[in-house]
Amino acid sequence: MRELSLNVMDIVQNSISAGANLITLSVCENCEEDSLVITIRDNGRGMTEEQVRRVTDPFYTTRTTRKVGLGVPLFKMEAEMTGGAFSIDSVPGKGTDVTARFVPSHVDMIPLGDINSTVKLLISCNPQIDFVFLRSLDSRSFTLDTRELREVLGKDVPLSDPEVVSWIGGFLEEQTEALNSPGSVEN
Repeated sequence: MRELSLNVMDIVQNSISAGANLITLSVCENCEEDSLVITIRDNGRGMTEEQVRRVTDPFYTTRTTRKVGLGVPLFKMEAEMTGGAFSIDSVPGKGTDVTARFVPSHVDMIPLGDINSTVKLLISCNPQIDFVFLRSLDSRSFTLDTRELREVLGKDVPLSDPEVVSWIGGFLEEQTEALNSPGSVEN
């Protein structure tokens, strides 16, 4: 995968397959520290210690549709290739946290890619699941929480409604633009 956003999509799909109904994705950049930290946290069924040890092996997967699972091993490799780190913490019955730390200035750093489109796609294709997306750049940040959207929209308007999907896309783009603009304030 040549964009981190595609790795994120794959890891979140694992969370969905594990029965999560709340998935938190944070993408935090710190220019001064030369770091990019991506964390995916879910409340799915979690993994045993043995599964956590084996999950970074590309020839181990719990899926029955194929014999290899490359998502987690590739995400780990991409982080470590930049001089970063990777960790998985999981508790059966409680959920899983996957954290990848990258060094953006490293020659082997691949682009983040279109993380906004990834988030929008995940929300619109999984309207029954709640997502919290936190994006930060140095001291500035924004959050999109689908639980708040559900409160405003009520029960009759699904997150997959085309107008809602369009609003989500516009909100993410607007907030990202403000995040990247000098002099913008924290939201």
